[in-house]
Amino acid sequence: MKKNLLLVICTIFLTACHPKAEDISVLTTEPSYSASLSSNGQFALVATQSSGVQYWDLSTHTLKYQWIHGDINTGVTGTAISPNGLFAASLSRDSVAMWRIADGKSLGWWSLPSSGESVAVADNGALLIGLNDGSVMSLNAAQSALIKFLGHKDRVNSVALSADGRLALTGSNDMQAILWQAQTGQPLHTWTLGSRITKVALNDSGTLSFTNGSTNEAKIWDNTSGKLLNQLDITRRQMNFSAVRFIKQDSQILTGTPAREVILWQRDSGKEIEKWQVALTKNSQNRGAVVYSVAIRDTNKVVSISSQGLVETWQQ
Repeated sequence: MKKNLLLVICTIFLTACHPKAEDISVLTTEPSYSASLSSNGQFALVATQSSGVQYWDLSTHTLKYQWIHGDINTGVTGTAISPNGLFAASLSRDSVAMWRIADGKSLGWWSLPSSGESVAVADNGALLIGLNDGSVMSLNAAQSALIKFLGHKDRVNSVALSADGRLALTGSNDMQAILWQAQTGQPLHTWTLGSRITKVALNDSGTLSFTNGSTNEAKIWDNTSGKLLNQLDITRRQMNFSAVRFIKQDSQILTGTPAREVILWQRDSGKEIEKWQVALTKNSQNRGAVVYSVAIRDTNKVVSISSQGLVETWQQ
């Protein structure tokens, strides 16, 4: 009797902690190694194992485009959608590609001098690619401009661009996050954490930076002064983020983790506001799920896409 009562209490507790999604859509049942949501949460870019790179309209659950990144067997490990929703990018270990979303046209394919780790794309189609050898490629195909940034000493795990493509933020295994001018390669600020940096993010205007270490450091910086504004109030010993987005005029930060979590934070205090847990497919052999991307739709709906191929929506 005691065991049954304990089970009921635990079930109620878990349900209260993790509200059930009000909508779940399956985009793919095959392995997916990267996915990105548009800023408004209405579209998704998904890298599948054998069906190419797919661009979905989530409002109608329609597959708009199916792109092939080089050889169909070349695994895409990174994806990105520009903040204005005009450009999509995909990254494999040896190349990066970009498409125009309005008509699905390919805008270019470029080979890389080292293994690609992370990609970002700006409103003007400028690309930023973090590489395994510690360098970063800043590419603006429209202006035939290419800059190789050499400020890091080890693998670059995460990159971000401001919406206008002027500011680049890069995070590396060397425990440094560097804010620099994407068009010139000029460093602006360097921030050092106590562990390797696994995730960085910029707000659209480029005034705020987010850096996450491999332990539990998640800090927000002022890009003008370079000063630390605050950090997320993380109580556990380790918390890594796989997805980060500044939302609601930068008053909140929405994050996803490799441990099925979607968490909403108050930006100025660093306090957790609400938490959700992404679902697993019924026949999944993998009991875990990485949250690849998060967004806000219609001002009050939280949207996520995970490695399970699921798009989920919660009411905030």
